[in-house]
Amino acid sequence: METMLFDYVRLQQFTQEILQAMGHSAEDASLAADVLISADLRGVDSHGVARLRGYVNLWKAKRMNATPNVKIVHETPSTATVDGDLGLGLVVAPKAMRIAMEKAENVGTGWVAIRNSNHFGIAGYHAMMALERNMIGMALTNATPTTAPTFGKEKMLGTNPIAMAFPTEKQPPMVADFSTTTAAVGKLEILQRKNLDTPQGWIQDKEGNTITDAHGLKKGGALLPLGSDREHSSHKGYCLGSIVDILCAVLSGANYGPWVPPFLAFLEPSAHQVGKGIGHFVGAMRIDAFRPAEEFKQHMDNWIETFRACTPIDAKQKVQIPGDYERETTAERIVSGIPLLPAVVDDLQNLAQEFSVAL
Repeated sequence: METMLFDYVRLQQFTQEILQAMGHSAEDASLAADVLISADLRGVDSHGVARLRGYVNLWKAKRMNATPNVKIVHETPSTATVDGDLGLGLVVAPKAMRIAMEKAENVGTGWVAIRNSNHFGIAGYHAMMALERNMIGMALTNATPTTAPTFGKEKMLGTNPIAMAFPTEKQPPMVADFSTTTAAVGKLEILQRKNLDTPQGWIQDKEGNTITDAHGLKKGGALLPLGSDREHSSHKGYCLGSIVDILCAVLSGANYGPWVPPFLAFLEPSAHQVGKGIGHFVGAMRIDAFRPAEEFKQHMDNWIETFRACTPIDAKQKVQIPGDYERETTAERIVSGIPLLPAVVDDLQNLAQEFSVAL
């Protein structure tokens, strides 16, 4: 399916204008647009401007606050709990990460649990914020329940991503950003737009049988934890997703497990709530709280160079470092533009007309 190329600067400006038309301040709209476009630049198309319509629909359904009062409700020198006031996670999470970094500056590490938020885009963006201050960054979030636990039929967990960013001396920073499921919901949406099936091991039907129907979630099915099945260690993906859910929600006071509010505005949140909104967890670590920063970064370079030198199975495919694909894709798309599928372009054109903003 053919795509259209869009200049990332113009696309970011368009996104900001839509968010401001929804009532966001210029500062918050700029921040949120930066998070979204960074996903498209990094090749994580499922979490970029393709999600913009979803955020608008949440706002229309009065399930997202465009003018949130993001505040600390509990803290110690190294920790805090933040209430996002039902704000856009693209705004709430970076503000919480700044709090974590300030605490790390003061006492070595900073950890912030966030409740009462919404979908926060790519986890990697928030973790990478720490790189600006020469720190190690971490970001987690729970999400719409789409995933069955190992041996289970019901959707109990979200894709629950984990991201960590490590600074280096001369090599590009190492950035690991991945969901704890075999595939993210956004990947299903891309396949749906292309009228393609999923690979084996991504999804099961409502009876627990593995299927390849990209529309399977809508028919009562569930995503599978990382590993796909017990024989391929899906219990480990299930454990990772559970850890994310507990740190993000049980610890912060957000909704967890099957009670996490759905991203799709036409799906009503559970009548039984165990917390407030969606939860995130972010952290920042000052390197010199553990060892001299320059020593660490030199050894990070050595670590990366050593793994790059690993003998590949196929000479045509070199061993990559986490973050290589995203970094290379960013460099390419800054020059050539961001490719958008026709269905996404149609969505954006409809938003442009709706909010009287030029695309």
